[in-house]
Formats: sequence, structure tokens, C-alpha cells
Amino acid sequence: MDEDQKNHLKAYGLAYWSIKQNTEVSWLLNYRGGSFLIKYAKPIEDECKTRGVSYQVITDAKVTALLNEISNPGVNMEMVKLEKAPKIAVYSPKSKLPWDDAVTLVLTYAEIPYDVLYDDEVLKDKLTGYDWLHLHHEDFTGQYGRFWSAFRNASWYRDDVANQEAAAKRNGFKKVSEMKLAVAKRISEFCAGGGFLFAMCSGTDSFDIALSAEGVDICERMFDGDPADPNAQSKLNFKKTFAFRDFKLDLNPANYEFSDIDVTQTRTLVQSNDFFTLFDFSAKWDIVPTMLTQNHEKVIKGFMGQTTAFRKSLVKPEITVLGENKGAEEVRYLHGDFGKGQFTFYGGHDPEDYQHAVGDPPTDLSLHPNSPGYRLILNNILFPAAKKKPQKT
Repeated sequence: MDEDQKNHLKAYGLAYWSIKQNTEVSWLLNYRGGSFLIKYAKPIEDECKTRGVSYQVITDAKVTALLNEISNPGVNMEMVKLEKAPKIAVYSPKSKLPWDDAVTLVLTYAEIPYDVLYDDEVLKDKLTGYDWLHLHHEDFTGQYGRFWSAFRNASWYRDDVANQEAAAKRNGFKKVSEMKLAVAKRISEFCAGGGFLFAMCSGTDSFDIALSAEGVDICERMFDGDPADPNAQSKLNFKKTFAFRDFKLDLNPANYEFSDIDVTQTRTLVQSNDFFTLFDFSAKWDIVPTMLTQNHEKVIKGFMGQTTAFRKSLVKPEITVLGENKGAEEVRYLHGDFGKGQFTFYGGHDPEDYQHAVGDPPTDLSLHPNSPGYRLILNNILFPAAKKKPQKT
């Protein structure tokens, strides 16, 4: 999985497929970019060839030497067995909206199966059948992504509002914001019960904002028919959030922003100097963050979104920062525990489209098979498969 790999993204799909075949698969953390060691079988070799994944067949003696090298206390490497292929759900509307989702793009390209769930299914407790959940470009505050100012006359926007209002009524809620809060709370329960949660772009901050504003009206009249509570800010409860605290709401409905968690409108970076760096972790002591940062590159090119990056001062101190632009005080990639589960938030919309706009065509990942930004998403797909070890700290 270093620079010699011709298709990093397909390699994750090959590893997932191999686990599904009940084949012995290990993840060699920090060894040649986080390579996979798979017990030889001709069907797996054939699958590598079919998918265009680079591989090497090695002898048992070489495997023994390799594992001895990795187990050396003096090297920052570790072997983790991948035992169960997680069952994956993506929280996404069934209707077609004029943007795509990086996670569904890369899952499809890597040939990793997933199911699409939305509000109806979540409220009917369908999440209990899954191990891993991704939140697409979503607005859990009930403000329809704050697209009102620019797109309120667009047919897709009007259709989305109608669909959301119908779903709220169907599920017994007077407002979309009330339904979205209930969904966010069910997702929180999923994670607290041991589920793995992954979110990108506005699925990150709007989720925390909705949880913090339980019982508080933060939606203006054009979104829910009545004005927002003028004292909403003082009523937020940051104890209910996953990753952020002390943020200030942006209550102007014409602004394409929910709060000051996101740095999109205040940052001074441009594409030529927009990068973030992955942290190095101890593979033998900090296994989870090491898995989540496996890559063939440590400096990742930035990319924008409705939520581009997180203001570092608003990230809770117990959160593990996985990637940041230190000079800009931006966190791009973070991880934390919630109850018995874990979550990862990743800023930005599409790792291979710097400023993806509404209506732009989806990224063709066959043109980016070695994308280090997309690799971070796939790290999150596989780490729930890892055999759990007793914590060393």
C-alpha cells in the first residue's frame, strides 16, 4: 500500500471481499503504507488481477521474517487481524439531489457493499442491523442545508422541502427540525451502543448543533413557519455534542453557514497552499488512530465543502485530532469515543474536487485510484473489522 500500489482504493475493496470469504486478513500498520497480508488462495489472486490491485506472493519464511520485524518493540509497526466485515449503512435521501457524496462514490468504486437508509428507517430502528453508519452531506438542524438564499426557487430545493415535510408528518412530527433532532438522537444511541459513525462536510457540525439545541428553536420562519428563539445561543447544551463545544450559532438564514465551527468563510488559504498533515501515532499503543491515518502520503491536499474544516479552539479537549493545518488552526480530521462506540468527522466535501459546487458532475475515481484523501475514508470502513485488543493505556 505504498507508492508501488497501482490502485489503493480497489485494494480496500479486495481486503473487504477477502474477509467476507472467511479468509485470514491482517492489516500491517505502518508497513509499506499500511499493507494487507492475506492468506494465499488462487481465487484471491485472481480477484487482485481482475480489480487491478498490485500484490506480491511471498513464502511462509518471508511472512515469518516480516512478522518478526513488525513485532520488534523498537519499530513503529503493528499487525492487526481483520475478523469481520462490517455491515455498512449510508444515511442519505432516496431522491436525487444536485450533489454527490464522497463516501458512496468510493464505496461503489472499491466494490464495498452498503445499504441506503434515511429518516423513516432510522426512526424505525433499522440501524440496529448495522455496524457502521455514514452521514452524507446533511443538515440535521432542519434548515434544508441553508440553501434557501441561493436556491429557494430551484425545483430540486422545493422538492426536497416537500419530501422532508411529508416525512416529518408521516412520522408524527410537526416540524422537519423536530424529526431531524429525533433522527440525530437515534444515531447517537446507535453510536453509544457500540456503533461506528463517520460523517463528512455538513453532516458533522450540523449533527452536533442539532443535539446541542434540543428543545430550542434555531430555525427562522422560512424553514419552519415561526421565528427562531432570540435567546437560542444561551440555551445550547454542549454536554450533548460529540466533538464541539462553545460554538456560536449563525442565525442569519441568508448565510450559507450554521455556526463558527466551520472556518470556510474566515480562512485565508487558497488551493495552492491548502494542505493538512496527518499525525504520527504509536502503532503498538494507539492502534485506532494509527489505523485511521494509514496512508502512502502524510501531507494531504485540502478540499472545500459547506463545512470545510473545524475551528481548533472549538474541538473538545478529549477528541483525538488525526489531521490538521497547524498554521491555520484548522482541524480537518478527528476521532472520538461516544459511549461504547466511536466516531470520525472529516471536513470537506470531495477529496479530489477542491471546490465542488452544487450541480457539478461526480468525481470519476478511476482517474484518482491512488487518492490519499479518499484513502482516509476507507480506513474508517475497515477499522471496525479489527480484532479488539485490551487497551494498553
